Amino acid sequence: MKEIWLIRHGETEWNVKKRFQGHLDVPLSPAGIGQAFRLAQRLSRSQLPFDGLFSSDLRRARETAEPLAAVLGLPLKTTPLLREIDVGVLAGLSREEAETQYPEFIRAAREDPWHTPRPGGESMADLARRLEVFLESLPAGRHLLVTHGGVIRAALKMALDLEGNAWRRFHIPNTSITRILLPEREVLAVSDSAHLETWADWLSDESIK
Repeated sequence: MKEIWLIRHGETEWNVKKRFQGHLDVPLSPAGIGQAFRLAQRLSRSQLPFDGLFSSDLRRARETAEPLAAVLGLPLKTTPLLREIDVGVLAGLSREEAETQYPEFIRAAREDPWHTPRPGGESMADLARRLEVFLESLPAGRHLLVTHGGVIRAALKMALDLEGNAWRRFHIPNTSITRILLPEREVLAVSDSAHLETWADWLSDESIK
């Protein structure tokens, strides 16, 4: 049995600006660095044994995974198989800019967002195939995978055998945890971000006495 903990990377400035990142190597924002350390603090207290720590080789994922490696004492292994979807020529664009410059793609993606490739890049189906290759390569055990929102949505679509566009409805916050059992394809948790709620309470004006 494999228990897969899928973790989305921390916030980047481009997340805030709502620009396509794809394979561009965007770093974490100051807020994203804080999220990564809150995540590491939470998992260090879990007292659960983890057998492996893997990350997308993109900087925003690596920077999220490095505090986990430090507190859990696990070697960090990176792989391009856990990268976000390759958005091709959309990288760096806002949604509005993409709609203006590539209207045919936007129309096709609305009809079939799973199989429609980004111009010069991948489709979600392409992403799912490389994710499946990586998951099949993992040995039994409990593994942490620091990755991206598109990867986590693809994993949920496959685990739940979702039809149509239902996979697009999942909200995957930065540094949230989604847990899946394989090969049973049982979903144990989706978008668990309790560590960020604690952080928000600590930072609120009401907590200052």
